[in-house]
Formats: sequence, C-alpha cells, structure tokens
Amino acid sequence: MSDPNKKLEQLSLQFSNHQQSLNDLITSRSTLETQLQENKIVEQELAELSTSTDKIYKLTGPVLLPQEFHEAKLNVDKRIEFISEEIKRVEKKIDNEEVEMDKIRSELIAFRTQQAQA
Repeated sequence: MSDPNKKLEQLSLQFSNHQQSLNDLITSRSTLETQLQENKIVEQELAELSTSTDKIYKLTGPVLLPQEFHEAKLNVDKRIEFISEEIKRVEKKIDNEEVEMDKIRSELIAFRTQQAQA
C-alpha cells in the first residue's frame, strides 16, 4: 500500500477486529466457567445422596421425570468433562488471539514511529 493513512487504517481495523474476537472469547470462557461451577455443585449434591433411597428427577421441558442415580451421576461427570475440554479449547484460542494482537500492536507502533520520524 502506498498511502500511509490506508495502511494505518487497515492495521487499526485488524487490531479492533482481534480485540472484539478476544472479548467474545473471554465472554465464552466466563460462561463455560459458570456452567462448570454449576455442574460441580450438582456433582457435590449427588455425592451426598444415597443411591437407594433418594429420588432424582430430571427437568425435561415443563415436566420432571424420574432418573436413575447412576445415569444422573454419569451425565454430570460427562458434562463436567465436556465443559473442561471446551474451556481448554477457548483458552488456546484466547492465547492465539493475544499473540495476533501483540503482532499487530507492534506493527502499529512501528508504523506510527516511522510516520513520526518522516
């Protein structure tokens, strides 16, 4: 690009896009963390129940349906495992986005320094 203003505008736009993407990823991470904590609370509550006497119900639409203890425990364990993997995936994306933002930030600083010296 020959026009310095266009290059500056392009770098600024890229930086803003990465910043928005990072904010979205952080929001996703926060949501997943909340879900993980909720499922851990359910896991603790299931651990306090005795398998033979206590009844467990699952909300399906507007109806509560009975559910077997081992099935409920398995569902919660799988959900915790899934959410933990999703958190790792999102954290990796966050790290990649931060690296990209650092590259663009460096380019912006170098470009502005070059423009100030010219």
